[in-house]
Amino acid sequence: MTFLSAFLYAQPQNFTQAKQRLIKLYEQHPDHQTTFYCQAPFRIVHKGTKTHLEIINSDKYTARNAKTKKGKDNQRGWRVEWEHIMPAQNFGRHLACWRKGGRKACEKDPTFAKMEGNMFNLVPTIGEVNGDRNNYRYAQAPKNMRYTQYGNCKVYTDFKEKRFYPADYSKGWIARAYLHMSQTYGINLARAERQLMEAWNKMYPPSAWEIERTKIIEREMGK
Repeated sequence: MTFLSAFLYAQPQNFTQAKQRLIKLYEQHPDHQTTFYCQAPFRIVHKGTKTHLEIINSDKYTARNAKTKKGKDNQRGWRVEWEHIMPAQNFGRHLACWRKGGRKACEKDPTFAKMEGNMFNLVPTIGEVNGDRNNYRYAQAPKNMRYTQYGNCKVYTDFKEKRFYPADYSKGWIARAYLHMSQTYGINLARAERQLMEAWNKMYPPSAWEIERTKIIEREMGK
């Protein structure tokens, strides 16, 4: 394999490729098979040619809704999904394809595909929390905030204000992902949002796992 072909192979060209690479990364680091927001343990399950991630029952997280509106088990409460820290809407809306028809219109756009597959911006998240967070902005929680939505998981989704309050242990990682996406793709952040991310970046230094994962992804992406 030539250097060029190795480099191209290392670059995920889309979201699907990025997820496949991240699953392999986490398989090689079983001690870090925990979700981003709640630190709930998960397992990687292979069934034939398909692979999925599922939550292991623990005291780290309790589903906000055990049942769906139709009375069925809330599968997203047990499923782990790959969440974009900076939502697709935030990085996609700057593209012409997004203005023509949103995410669906950008599916075949190579620039959007690479942004969507940027592994620095992807983390394993409980499906329910991922869905609740939606594309809400991160915010600093009020001092009297009671984190009761997801059991012992210290996050809160403010559906009325469309804000998401993460735990302290993930704030620095969130900030560095946002600043990376902004710098890499020329995405302008609102003044207040940039100030918050810069503050979190300084207040919450990277953990040993964030540093290790970042170095692995840098090698994967040919940085």
